[in-house]
Amino acid sequence: MIGRLEGRLHRVDPGMVLIEAGGVGYLVSTTLRAHQDLAGHESSALWIHTQVRSDAIVLFGFPDREELEAFEKLIAVAGIGPRTALGVLSAMTATELAQTVEAGDLARLQRSPGVGRKTAERILLELKDRLAVAGSGGDNRRGDAVSALVNLGYSQRDAQRAVNGVWSEVEESDLGEVLRMALQKLTR
Repeated sequence: MIGRLEGRLHRVDPGMVLIEAGGVGYLVSTTLRAHQDLAGHESSALWIHTQVRSDAIVLFGFPDREELEAFEKLIAVAGIGPRTALGVLSAMTATELAQTVEAGDLARLQRSPGVGRKTAERILLELKDRLAVAGSGGDNRRGDAVSALVNLGYSQRDAQRAVNGVWSEVEESDLGEVLRMALQKLTR
């Protein structure tokens, strides 16, 4: 599977880029937001989600890893395909999506292309506590620790509580120590 591509941009169109990496040109579907970020650049790096179908291998690219993770969580929702997920992430950033889901803002989700009332309700239901809301500044280790715990299967709320509960004790420690202590707190 292709996880990341870095290379020269040959073509940047709304929703699609052609990036050359290792002498091979890859056609990658992107969000409209990514198109705006990439327009005018000669080279770039994209985080890739590879979809293998019986008739094609399709690549979806994102300038940052948070957007890739949001995309993968969106397509895991029943009834949400890659095109709808790209539409949602074209309408809002990964952080805005997390805030929208946390707030239960049905109307905001419905403003995304391809998202009706039932689809928006499904997104809110299935992604509740699964998307990390970026903190307002501060130390990235705290957010990284919460994200790691969520990836291990803990709810966003439990992960946040555990990290907050040990943060004062491990503020100067590395991420591994923060995780170790938060896991101890969660397993008690």
